[in-house]
Amino acid sequence: MLAQRLQGLGTSVFRQMDDLRRELETAGRNLINLSIGSPDRAPSLYLRQVLSAAVLDEKLYGYTLSRGTKEFRQSCCTWYKRRFNVELDPEKEVLPLMGSQDGLAHIFMTYIDPGDLALIPDPGYPIYSVGLHLAGGQKVSLPLLPEQGFLPDLTAVKPDIARQAKILFLNYPNNPTAAIAHLSFFDEVVAFAREYDILICHDAAYSELAFAGYRPASFLQARNAKEVGVEFHSISKTYNLAGTRLGFVVGKAEVISALALLKENIDYGVFEPVLKTGTAALLGDQEDIKENCLAYQCRRDIWIKGCAEVGWIMPTPQGTMFVWAPVPTKQDSISFAECLAREAGVLVVPGVAFGSYGEGFIRIALVQNEDMMREAVWRIRKYLGS
Repeated sequence: MLAQRLQGLGTSVFRQMDDLRRELETAGRNLINLSIGSPDRAPSLYLRQVLSAAVLDEKLYGYTLSRGTKEFRQSCCTWYKRRFNVELDPEKEVLPLMGSQDGLAHIFMTYIDPGDLALIPDPGYPIYSVGLHLAGGQKVSLPLLPEQGFLPDLTAVKPDIARQAKILFLNYPNNPTAAIAHLSFFDEVVAFAREYDILICHDAAYSELAFAGYRPASFLQARNAKEVGVEFHSISKTYNLAGTRLGFVVGKAEVISALALLKENIDYGVFEPVLKTGTAALLGDQEDIKENCLAYQCRRDIWIKGCAEVGWIMPTPQGTMFVWAPVPTKQDSISFAECLAREAGVLVVPGVAFGSYGEGFIRIALVQNEDMMREAVWRIRKYLGS
C-alpha cells in the first residue's frame, strides 16, 4: 500500500489536463502546447561547447557532494554582486541545487514538522503546496488578488497565525500571475518576518526574464533580508538549461547549512560538467539573457495583440514566460481550458490548478516560436469569434 503522503498527488488539475492532451493526440489532433513552462529555446552554442568539453573530461565523473564546487559557488557570488550589488559568502551563503525546485521542495523537509504552519501564496507554483504536504505541514493560503497587484496583504494575516507560521513563500516575478514586486514590498516582508520570526523563502526563478527595461529586484536587496530568509534561483530558466537541472539558493547562512545537511544525506550533488556550464553562464556577458527576453517579449506581444482583436483583453506582463488571462467566457477555468483544447487545439493551464484564488483565470506559457504563437492566436480568434 502506498504511503499516505502520496494520496492526492496524482489527481491534480495538471494530471487531468495532461490526460486530455494524450487523448487528443491519440485521436490525431494537432495541438499547440502553451501549458508547461519549459523553455523551448536552446542554450547558447558557447554553453553547449563548455558542457560538451566537460563531459569528455574523464576526471569530472566523481561525486561533487551537496556543496558542489567552490568555482560554482564563487560564480554565484560574482553574479549576485554584479546583478544586485549584494555581497555573499561563497562558503556559508551559497548552495547549488539540482534545479531550483530541488531546494523549494526540500526546504520544507528542513524546517517543517508535522502540523507546522506555512504561509503559501494562492495562486502559487504547485511545489510550494506539494512540498509542504509531503513534510506534513499545514497550509495557510495567502490570497493574491488582482486589485492588490497579486501581492499578498501581510496585514491581513492574523497575529496568532503569523506567530505559529514557520515559513512564508514568495515568488516575484510571479508564476502564474506574472506579477512583479518592488523593493519597497520586500522591505515590508523583512519587517513582517522579524516581527513574527518567520523564515522567508523567495523563489526568484524569473528574475532575468523581464521586458522593456524592467529589472526585477532581489529580496536580498532589502535591508536585513539575509537575517530572515533565502532566495532561490534557476539556471534552467535564465539560460535555457532546463534539462541539466541546475539552480542555487543564497542568503541566511543558518538556512543554507541546514539545507546542505539534508541534501548531504539524500543525494551526492550536481554533475560537475553541469556546474562548469553554470559557472560559464553566470560569468559570461549575459547577451543570451537579452536575446531570451526579446524572444519572449515578441511572443507576448503577438499573443496579447491578437487576442485583443476579438475582445479578449488581458494584462501585459513585465516579466516571466507567462500571461495570466481572465477567462473570456462564462465558464469556469477548467471548462474553458478543455474547450480551448478540444475546439481550438490550444493547450493552456486552468487557473484553479494553482489554487482556489486562481479560478477565473488561465495561464498561457510563451513557449512556442513566433510562427506557432501566430497560429495559436489565429485558432483562438477563430474559436472566440465563432
